Amino acid sequence: MNNAKMWLVVKPTVGIPLFLSAVAISSFLVHVGLVMNTSWMYDYHNGAASAE
Repeated sequence: MNNAKMWLVVKPTVGIPLFLSAVAISSFLVHVGLVMNTSWMYDYHNGAASAE
């Protein structure tokens, strides 16, 4: 494994939850950005038909 020496600096009990938390937070922010910046997403979640 190429990154084996990383665990000499950061313990896996700290590094793995930190990494997974960063992935979850960034995913949440991407989804919030999509909802806030699209005009059709609000209607879609409320069950409205497409205007096209």
